[in-house]
Amino acid sequence: MNTNEHLEWTVTFTKRVLKQVRELPAAVQDALRRLLLDIRDTGPVRMGRPNLGRILGKPGCHHCHIQKGRPTFVVVWRVSGEQSVEVLYVGTHEGANYGRIC
Repeated sequence: MNTNEHLEWTVTFTKRVLKQVRELPAAVQDALRRLLLDIRDTGPVRMGRPNLGRILGKPGCHHCHIQKGRPTFVVVWRVSGEQSVEVLYVGTHEGANYGRIC
């Protein structure tokens, strides 16, 4: 049994992300909160969620669509240490440049 299984992950944010979160619609903020609680409790790789995956060519970087439609909102994060995740971007899919973010 993995001893890290029951440890919570630490989720941190860049200053830019904190500003981005304040500008999100309330429903998107709620979806973000649910995703981040899930990451905190069970880790950064959530295979059971739709529209979640690794960013190809960027080791440790992941993204998830937290609201479908127009616009689609996404979250980008990376594993920044043992049991630690840093959220790098929250916003519209159109505004996400994955190559630049991670």
